[in-house]
Amino acid sequence: MGSTRPSMQELIGRRRRAGFVGRAEERAAFRHNLDLPPEDERHRFLFHVHGDAGVGKTRLVRELEQIAREAGALTVYVDESVAGVPEAMAVMCHQLASQGARFRDLERLLAVHRERRHEAEAALAMGGPQDREGPSAGSLAVARAAQAGLGMVPVAGAFAGALDTDRLAQGADRLRARFRSQEDAQLVLSPERVLTPVLLSELAGAAGNAPWIVLLLDTYERTGPFLDPWLHDVMTTDRYGALPANVVVVTSGQHPFDTARWGSFADFRTDLPLGPFTEAEARGLLADKGVRDEPVVAEVLRLTGGLPVLVSTLAESGPVGPGEVGDPSATAVDRFLKWERDPVRRAAALAGALPRRLDVDVFRSAVDGPEDRADALFAWLRGMPFVSERGGRLQYHDVVRAPMLRLQRLRSPQGWAERHARLAETYGRRRTEAEADLEPDELWADEGWRELRLGESYHLLCARPRAALPAALADVVTACAHGDDVVRPWVRLLAEAGEAADAEAVRTWGGDLSEALAGAGLAEVLRLLLGRARGDEPWRAAAWALRADALARDGAPERALAEYDHALALDPALVRAHRGRAVTRGGTGDYEGALAGLDRVLELEPDNPWNVILRGEHHRLARHHDEAVADLSEGIGRDPTSEFAWASRGAAHERRGDLDAALADLDQALRLKPDYAWALARRARVWRGLGDQSRRLADLDRALALQPDWAWGRCERGDALRVNGRDEEALADYDRALELDPGYASAYASRGVCLANLNRHGEALTDLDRALALNPEYPWALEQRAAVLRRCLPTRPT
Repeated sequence: MGSTRPSMQELIGRRRRAGFVGRAEERAAFRHNLDLPPEDERHRFLFHVHGDAGVGKTRLVRELEQIAREAGALTVYVDESVAGVPEAMAVMCHQLASQGARFRDLERLLAVHRERRHEAEAALAMGGPQDREGPSAGSLAVARAAQAGLGMVPVAGAFAGALDTDRLAQGADRLRARFRSQEDAQLVLSPERVLTPVLLSELAGAAGNAPWIVLLLDTYERTGPFLDPWLHDVMTTDRYGALPANVVVVTSGQHPFDTARWGSFADFRTDLPLGPFTEAEARGLLADKGVRDEPVVAEVLRLTGGLPVLVSTLAESGPVGPGEVGDPSATAVDRFLKWERDPVRRAAALAGALPRRLDVDVFRSAVDGPEDRADALFAWLRGMPFVSERGGRLQYHDVVRAPMLRLQRLRSPQGWAERHARLAETYGRRRTEAEADLEPDELWADEGWRELRLGESYHLLCARPRAALPAALADVVTACAHGDDVVRPWVRLLAEAGEAADAEAVRTWGGDLSEALAGAGLAEVLRLLLGRARGDEPWRAAAWALRADALARDGAPERALAEYDHALALDPALVRAHRGRAVTRGGTGDYEGALAGLDRVLELEPDNPWNVILRGEHHRLARHHDEAVADLSEGIGRDPTSEFAWASRGAAHERRGDLDAALADLDQALRLKPDYAWALARRARVWRGLGDQSRRLADLDRALALQPDWAWGRCERGDALRVNGRDEEALADYDRALELDPGYASAYASRGVCLANLNRHGEALTDLDRALALNPEYPWALEQRAAVLRRCLPTRPT
């Protein structure tokens, strides 16, 4: 009968795995924790590894992962390659599937999330007006809805980080109408709310088939800003459901845990602070690599200060003598490579440090030497301990890369500039090739294209910092139009390039923009850019327009109009500014001014179907019904897939009394987008005109199920219920409409009539008076008030 125990060779192999030496106490603590059941008070649910760059955090985390695997655990490793919680969940799905735990429901929802998020970012059509018509308080929603169609939407738009909660909630309500269902809207606006319960349910299913599930979240200094609040909610609250008790989380970053957030969790976590190796640990690693000659060991210890990544690097190179031990000018870089005899390899290792990330093509552009050796050199470099591999690309450890860059820049400034210029050409050529498969308005939405543009800009900044800086700042402004997830890499790029090239102006911009983004968000980034503009920067007009977009969406139309004027004074042909100013004027009720602005937009950009659709919508709002139908018909001819254009034309047909045409258009809008709340509410008006109260109520019920917090929709359904004699139910809808919009004159008038029907005449008169105070020229409210007063008059004696 065979033994299930591992052999001596297997045990020795585990101990020597990946050359891991040191951190014995940390490994023992983690291993012991897996021997304790979750119910044991000594068991810890969270480990946090932290320490400066180069102390071996990632190597330890990977070792802990192997320890967990040996204990039968399912494991997930996440690092800074993810940019948000949904991406982290996608990594979990992929890695757990490879271990036999398939999260099918979560995979499906993540696929839908990616699709809907892309639709929101790339949308060029307005999601649909969601407020009543007319120049009342709610008319600002027209401008906001239009701006949503221009790409200025919460989450995907430019200023999500700068809005307060109430404003963001208003924007979210308007955006929901663009999606096929309420779940689709939540997947874009609040993906964690939809995805996390599914993740926890899937984890619960997997937890029954493994003793432990271990989630390892590395480089937490970068992922923590978005993962840490979510992780805290998942582990310490039941907001999303229950986390299985046999889940253990390992986080790893440069900073200690946030005690303000996690202080109450201290009894359930273990901190693992890491510093440089002790001399004994460093000597153990060197001995394990065959480096035992005392002069060589002493030199390594002196040069590295016990920093694990440097000790490992020097040990891997196999030194046979101390060399120039007494040379005071020796640098860390010289010591990294001093025992590498092959000059081609030495040069390739230095050149490979120039790009931030390496694939084979970029490596060929970086290195000199025989072309036929490039693949072999790349394979050799992949095995170096200071290089990690992510997604098929190599990345140097910062502790090693920084001195390598300094050495090359100081040794040959001209060679430095020439190599970076050559790398910029490589990235530029690949970027141009990528553009062949993309429409102009798709570039910034494409992650691959953005990555190539970033690489090109980085190397241009390193080669010619002063000359390349204006174009890089222009890209920062453009990135601001696509949200903080897009602009953050550009800000980081400036900081990294400034440090690498020792270019003070670039470094200062990077640091200050990073601080602005972390503070008040994109609005502060744009304020900083405009405040420091010298006056000749080509990006100033776009920056003014983006600030105006934010002000318009945040309910400050007059300030927005002034900033649009700033933008147009700098660039009279800036379409974004003309269009934003036009819809902002429309939002204040100045439809004629909006239409004049949209005429100019069409002169400047005649081939964009959205522009003529937008003008048709403003003709409809201005009650120019014939002009609205003409423009919207042209827009439909150019873009027959625009559900908004069909719905808007249907509404125009309804207002001029052509109910059959209105019904046909609204039906088509709903075929294109079945869960289109605004189109359903507009079709309800057609059913009202046709006398079909049953279908009218059915459409309004469905619209409000999709969008419950919609003042106009509530008032519409209240009217339908009141006409059907269901005054008590109607009253509830009017009450909700006025909670959502306290300045809604029509809702006050309708509620007044409803109260009068219920013989609550005093309250009815109060509401009708309020409606007339908000809109003195309101004929229907005047008529209804007079009718209530007549009912209240005492009967005259005969």
